[in-house]
Amino acid sequence: MVLKRFMASTMVSLCWKLPICFLFYQVVSGRVRREGHYVAAVYEHESILSPTPAALVERRSALELMGRNLDIYEQQVQAAARQGAQIIVFPEDGIHGFNFTRSSIYPYLDFIPHSHSGKWNPCREPYLYNDTEVLQRLSCMALKNKIFLVANLGTKQPCERAEPRCPPDGRFQFNTNVALAADGALLAAYRKHNLYFENAFDTPAEPEHAFFDTPFAGKFGMFTCFDILFFEPAVSLIRQYNLKQIVYPTAWMNQLPLLSAVEFQQAFSTAFNVNILAANIHHPTLGMTGSGIYTPVKSFIYHNMESYGGKLIVAEIPVITADYKTKLESNERFRENLHDSCRTFTSTSLDDEVCFKEQETPGRVSEKGKEQSPPSFYAEMMYDNFTFVPLWGEKGELQVCANSLCCYLNYRRAALSDELYALGVFDGLHTVHGTYYVQACALVKCGGLSFSTCGQEVTDATALIDFQLWGNMSTPYIFPLLLTSGITLDFADHMGWKNNHYFLSKNRTSAGLLTAALYGRWYEKD
Repeated sequence: MVLKRFMASTMVSLCWKLPICFLFYQVVSGRVRREGHYVAAVYEHESILSPTPAALVERRSALELMGRNLDIYEQQVQAAARQGAQIIVFPEDGIHGFNFTRSSIYPYLDFIPHSHSGKWNPCREPYLYNDTEVLQRLSCMALKNKIFLVANLGTKQPCERAEPRCPPDGRFQFNTNVALAADGALLAAYRKHNLYFENAFDTPAEPEHAFFDTPFAGKFGMFTCFDILFFEPAVSLIRQYNLKQIVYPTAWMNQLPLLSAVEFQQAFSTAFNVNILAANIHHPTLGMTGSGIYTPVKSFIYHNMESYGGKLIVAEIPVITADYKTKLESNERFRENLHDSCRTFTSTSLDDEVCFKEQETPGRVSEKGKEQSPPSFYAEMMYDNFTFVPLWGEKGELQVCANSLCCYLNYRRAALSDELYALGVFDGLHTVHGTYYVQACALVKCGGLSFSTCGQEVTDATALIDFQLWGNMSTPYIFPLLLTSGITLDFADHMGWKNNHYFLSKNRTSAGLLTAALYGRWYEKD
């Protein structure tokens, strides 16, 4: 019976489409784990919030509310450990909540010593520092369940008023991630740099590069929520330390069509060839959901705007090392040997090859075979003024430009449907809810049949579209987005750079297409 269970587990294991499947396994807590893999968990938490976050309360009352959230955390740590998880990640704001003032959040803040690096075990040494009750509880969860644990909490650090940058109340307040080892030791802390309308917290003087080591997957980097859109610290951290595993607590409000949580988390994983363990908060009425365990070529996600309650995700994923090559990377090496001649739409689906006709201006192919230019129009998307051209007919070749960026699309629909799609371009500074420079080529489903609905939030689609999308992007930092009906993810057949253009191609999406986009971040122009 034991042998049969072992064989069954082996048979259902995914091989990740590598040339050779690993044949060596470990059994941990009843789970068969393959060599070169680890078991990760993330928990999307519906936090218990203070009904009056702006009211001043005593520390005891704050600890009582946070204790109710920590009770749920403890249950999920135990559940993850029973499934063999070696690391678990919890969301931003999950313990204390949000919408505090600077004064009202103070009773919810723990103290963390400035230098720790594994020297302090809050569970075993609770007497060393005052106001560390939350840290102690998290540390004991890690210790009791022998699991690495990452959580987000508010922290405080006293300062002298004479010090530069010291606030008038004599303390810094930070939005902080902590990483605890399986023995409960505090390994690392990261103080969020890119705050998102968080008046209760201070920004650290310099961006922090936080990471910690594990015996099962090497080093994990750590940053929070809005950080993912900026060079510091997210990109700098990954590049400087060559990190391949990321833990990512977030409290992300979804914004379609380009910045839903699972959509961008997957795009970041693919763009930087890293694993991401992303835990979001769950408050559907605020548009907050979307967590997952991501590799560059596969994801395990949760997005639910309909129901309430938390969700634990546990998955086994491969350890990415410096020499790890994804299926996409292998494809792109192969593609470099292809010739550059352009093709026409003569087959039932688009060919794998991508070509760039920079000297021509593609037009729409009408049903009579006459080539004519579709009208361009403007519509607001993501609070930015995009220039669009519509997709008309069963197939076509389109181009649309703004400033220095031109976007191109070859497409073929599986069947005509009563849905309007458009190809949009934006090349400029985004200034709403943050300031950052974006270059974007986006194929999106519109909210209705009029041009003014293009750029609206849409969650369902039926059209299956083969496409090649490319643009002459000026930044190397391109995030490939591919979102399908029901806020589900799909993966490109091919992507990468060719002839100074970045391309994304897909033959037949797995469900109706919502968004296919190249989302470029030109960090130097922020």
